[in-house]
Amino acid sequence: MKGSLFTRLATLASCLGIGTVNAQVFDPNKGSTTGWDPSVVGTNKTTNATFSNPVMTLNIGDPFMTRYTADGEDWYLFTYTTNTNVTLRRSRYLTDNWDNAETRVVFNPDATSGEPWSTSLWAPEIHNISGSWYIIFTATSDSDNPVPLLDAMCPINCPAINHRMFVLAADGPDPWKANFTMKPMLDTYDQFAIDGTYFQHDNNLYHIYSCWEQKYSSWPANLCITRMSDPWTVNSTLLERRIISIPNEPWEQVPYGRPIRLATNEGPQQLTNPKTGQNFVIYSAARVNTPWYCLGMLELVGNDPMEYQSWRKHTAGCVFHQNSAAGVYATGHASFVSSPDGSEDYIVYHAQTTANPLADIYRSARIQKFGWNDDGTPKFPLAANGPFDVPAGQLALTKQ
Repeated sequence: MKGSLFTRLATLASCLGIGTVNAQVFDPNKGSTTGWDPSVVGTNKTTNATFSNPVMTLNIGDPFMTRYTADGEDWYLFTYTTNTNVTLRRSRYLTDNWDNAETRVVFNPDATSGEPWSTSLWAPEIHNISGSWYIIFTATSDSDNPVPLLDAMCPINCPAINHRMFVLAADGPDPWKANFTMKPMLDTYDQFAIDGTYFQHDNNLYHIYSCWEQKYSSWPANLCITRMSDPWTVNSTLLERRIISIPNEPWEQVPYGRPIRLATNEGPQQLTNPKTGQNFVIYSAARVNTPWYCLGMLELVGNDPMEYQSWRKHTAGCVFHQNSAAGVYATGHASFVSSPDGSEDYIVYHAQTTANPLADIYRSARIQKFGWNDDGTPKFPLAANGPFDVPAGQLALTKQ
């Protein structure tokens, strides 16, 4: 008799002896470092001609960067996981030390309120959609510590079971000056949802996020897609929701090749080839608090993002991964931005500096230039510390 995938996974989990394994609970921003010499963080301020990684030493994850123009000046806008609020930073220079950038907290909930968005705020992104600014993020009411009877519903316990997606809308065209207000909860069918992002294609808007197959699945973490009628309204039913990627490759699993528990697809991000128009989803694979966390890639090869047949996974392995020779590990959760003059493309990502991280991990933000292969796919570099040449057009800004 054929059972559901959920039932089969639960049975397999029990056979593997992992049905009662406790999840590793950690605060993504509690880790610490022995410190960095400010002179080797970001742009070399003696010459302004080179920069080194990291570009921010504050312990953060899930970096998201975009650009905007206000009052005739171009700015980089940066946000990231703080765990307690939504913070924006801005700078005119892509690779300067972001520890020193202008900072603004735009959403600061009361963690004791019990509101569904009040604790464990992760992976905020800020997007300009049709001329208006929106921040999409994930949060929960229980600090990822659900009551025992709820946790017991999962075959492998599931601290993030109450995480949902939320959207803040700006009341003006300048995201640095605007006030942001909460829109209705983004519908994920009252199921686990983290790391949501927007995907735009043929004038249509979609939500792609990390999901479970069913409400109490717990693992694996997949990528789901739904249609949207506006940046806070999903107009797909649960039956219409599609899983477009599951962590079925051994490099998406931790330990390597073990299915179910810790097998992860998360942190999706749209990347469009500016010359060919090809659309990709770059996502994080494996487990965030291990050195094997890396980036995988889907390519939209069909004409309907809601059809899983329209997506092709790069199965050969991670497209961006740890570089132990340079001491860079757990390279994940990327976003993409262009150089000040628009001629170069850059990946913004977080990484760790140890192959044996503690439970409370330390992650720093990093930036590197990438290119494009002849077949139109992104050509990512080896994760490295630098120094690198500063992005095209940045040196000229320093002389203005």
